[in-house]
Amino acid sequence: MKSTRKKSILSALAAFILIIGTISYLLADRYLIEHVEIENAAAIPAVSTLTATAQKFTGVTAAAATAVPQKTAAPSSAVTSDAWNYKSEAVSISIKKVVTGSGANTITYYVADAVVADATQLSNAFAKNKFGRNIIETTSQIAQNNNAIFAINGDYYGFRTDGIIIRNGVIYRDQPARTGLAFYKDGTMKVYDETTTSAQALLQAGVWNTLSFGPVLIQNSLVSTTFKNVNIDNNLGNHTIEGANPRTGVGIIDKNHFVFVVVDGRSPGYSKGATLAEFAAIFKSLGCTDAYNIDGGGSSTMYFMGKVVNNPLGDNKERGTSDILFIG
Repeated sequence: MKSTRKKSILSALAAFILIIGTISYLLADRYLIEHVEIENAAAIPAVSTLTATAQKFTGVTAAAATAVPQKTAAPSSAVTSDAWNYKSEAVSISIKKVVTGSGANTITYYVADAVVADATQLSNAFAKNKFGRNIIETTSQIAQNNNAIFAINGDYYGFRTDGIIIRNGVIYRDQPARTGLAFYKDGTMKVYDETTTSAQALLQAGVWNTLSFGPVLIQNSLVSTTFKNVNIDNNLGNHTIEGANPRTGVGIIDKNHFVFVVVDGRSPGYSKGATLAEFAAIFKSLGCTDAYNIDGGGSSTMYFMGKVVNNPLGDNKERGTSDILFIG
């Protein structure tokens, strides 16, 4: 009898360990283990369509050249810069720090006003120059790898498997899911419903880059008011994001004239973060006709001229992310 009971206990314990092990592996596989779909992503020519299963036929593999091809700007006879400004014949970037409120209600944020001569100068880059899930590097590291003058974190596409992902004229993913943001080669920027179109249709319409996050902050000069219970993802541990948080967003004033805002947060006395309504109001005050919220929290980072401008989470420690928007 005792032997039978002991065997039952051992069997139950083994089953429990197996279940815990399986759950642990599945969680690690979903959130931690790198899943590389495309190596050397920057070597893929613009106006291309790739899928995870077809990329092996492109010739862009791990055995391909590992150096990231860089855009080479025409030499400028007049480049001026300092800690907060950069100006050349092709790019103008001006950054300012803004502090509002006091005490527990203090909000500290950074505004980058950027004008580019060519819309394709606003580019995207992937962590480790690879496309896939759970592939991360800090914003500053990705920026340095791509000779960026200015950069902000992107939409953290690698955390999810859906969305329309077009980067630098290449289709990487076509799984419509939410309201997205599209940057066009004519210098315009528009929010759109992913579920009413396709990546190929967007590419044919002149889209250069897309972001898949949200929500929309301003559209056609109208500030959004539907921020209650906003939830971008439905994965384990996600929650509504309308409360005061660190934020990253992008807006447009005119063709080729963009505004990037990073709000610090979760640091009492320095910055509490911004609600989505407060974030939208910031972009409205800056004169934006359209604005869009992208990945925030610990990811919110602004990089300029070799350094991180803001103070991520109040402790100057960047969190890894899957991609950046940058001006090179």
